[in-house]
Amino acid sequence: MVAAFSFSKGLTTLSGLLLLSFGSLAASQIEDQAEQFFRSGHTNNWAVLVCTSRFWFNYRHVANTLSVYRSVKRLGIPDSHIVLMLADDMACNPRNPKPATVFSHKNMELNVYGDDVEVDYRSYEVTVENFLRVLTGRIPPSTPRSKRLLSDDRSNILIYMTGHGGNGFLKFQDSEEITNIELADAFEQMWQKRRYNELLFIIDTCQGASMYERFYSPNIMALASSQVGEDSLSHQPDPAIGVHLMDRYTFYVLEFLEEINPASQTNMNDLFQVCPRSLCVSTPGHRTDLFQRDPKNVLITDFFGSVRKVEITTETISLQPDLEIMESRDKKDWMDEELMEPLQYAEQLPVAQIIHQKPKLKDWHPPGGFILGLWALIIMVFFKTYGIKHMKFIF
Repeated sequence: MVAAFSFSKGLTTLSGLLLLSFGSLAASQIEDQAEQFFRSGHTNNWAVLVCTSRFWFNYRHVANTLSVYRSVKRLGIPDSHIVLMLADDMACNPRNPKPATVFSHKNMELNVYGDDVEVDYRSYEVTVENFLRVLTGRIPPSTPRSKRLLSDDRSNILIYMTGHGGNGFLKFQDSEEITNIELADAFEQMWQKRRYNELLFIIDTCQGASMYERFYSPNIMALASSQVGEDSLSHQPDPAIGVHLMDRYTFYVLEFLEEINPASQTNMNDLFQVCPRSLCVSTPGHRTDLFQRDPKNVLITDFFGSVRKVEITTETISLQPDLEIMESRDKKDWMDEELMEPLQYAEQLPVAQIIHQKPKLKDWHPPGGFILGLWALIIMVFFKTYGIKHMKFIF
């Protein structure tokens, strides 16, 4: 009897140890999965896209920015998380042969302006001061939400800039400029204020690499279209529009992004190789020494896509609805429906018929100049025939 009791007690202890070991193994697996799931440490994505150039001959800079805007929206970043700054409105420029359009490919193949572009800062709102205020969050309280960068310490931010620049500066509106020191200090303020988790900086301008030389804040990865002393060249001239449509570096970056989908496993090392000197004519550069992760472990979608991540919790949450509350709510809704009168809508012409219906023919009226000329001819003939002495018979 005692032996049987000891044997059963030993089995109980052994089973407990096995359950404990299996439980710890399962817990470690869950932790590994969670660590892999949150490998980038971010829970939301933001994009700040800036075109700093005005005037029609800088059409390509607006097309650059709108093309990046189109790509990040396609990969899932909503307009509420995009701050779009365009220094000029090329779509409504009087020299645009196709109003309300901006094309990024020759022969007008791809309109990147689209029907749902939300420009947050336009024309003379695009200044160095406003750009730095957006980054650092030092904006007036009356500023609408669409003009704010509402990021936090779990945000991955893509900052794309294009325009005319030189060694250590980027011009805004051909009237002012931002230096690489000012930009580096703004990023440091963002880090100190916990406004980003990781930051990807891309710039397409002449001597673009000079703009990230002074960066000193952690978790920043930077790419540029050209090295110090090099120009960034344009691409795809269009005879109908009369200007170049894009810059070379941005063109090949976007050609690469077109192959990316939200579930893609393509990493940043692949992005570094998209535009060699043989294609760009300039030498693109990148800087990763401030970035904590290996670029080969950083997915393209960590910056160009949107995440919808969840956090694991050990708390028990009841998903069973309270029947009494549900019944009272249903009863109230039923009484409201009884009191409300049925809604009636006027008959409307279907949208398809509105679009395809033939335009109404206008009544023909002779032009005003024609009638005036006819009266002048009648009076001249009258004067030549009867002279001025017979004018009293007319009036």
